Amino acid sequence: MDPAKILVVDDEPDILEFLKYNLEKEGYQVVTANNGEEGIEVADKEKPDLIILDIMMPKMDGVEVCRQIRSKPEFDRTVITFLTAREEDYSQIAALDVGGDDYITKPIRPRVFLSRVKALLRRSDRNEDLDEGDIINIGGLIIDKERVSVTRGEEIVPLAKKEFELLQLLVSKPGKVFSREEIFNKVWGTDVIVGNRTIDVHIRKLREKIGGHYIKTIKGIGYKFEF
Repeated sequence: MDPAKILVVDDEPDILEFLKYNLEKEGYQVVTANNGEEGIEVADKEKPDLIILDIMMPKMDGVEVCRQIRSKPEFDRTVITFLTAREEDYSQIAALDVGGDDYITKPIRPRVFLSRVKALLRRSDRNEDLDEGDIINIGGLIIDKERVSVTRGEEIVPLAKKEFELLQLLVSKPGKVFSREEIFNKVWGTDVIVGNRTIDVHIRKLREKIGGHYIKTIKGIGYKFEF
């Protein structure tokens, strides 16, 4: 099997060289870009398995780069993660809203960084293995999209329509952090006005019905499904 191909986009040469060195040392193929526009060009040419984007770049920031990449169907399954400063909560939410899967905070520690990269690539592999038909079998749950039903072991789990739609969204990309705004838009729609606690209530009910260990809360951001 060929090693995973990773694209790193950052306008700081020192960081670019540092990340490239550590990734290549682990055996990954690494391509780089110095700015957002170049990042899009390299992504189009190389079709990487994982894209690592710095959020704060001149001319075109990482959020806009992600938006443009996600607009192309060939990158639907490409994992995109961001490099952010710890205090950039707003930027982190914006990055997830345009289709980012995760973020890695600076300062970057090599061991932690490489561990996150491995987890992101495993996530990509799991996404490829998901059944794209009407039935998804994941983490002991059988989700039947046609019948709108969920089975855990021998037990049928009764879910309300929105609970099912919320679960279906979360399992569509295991490990991906879905922001609250993204969940609102995809489950309830942009034209529907609901209370701020609507998602929290539905998450609580889902946990009670399917088990509390599947859905993780990412404080200040949103939720993700893990198994």
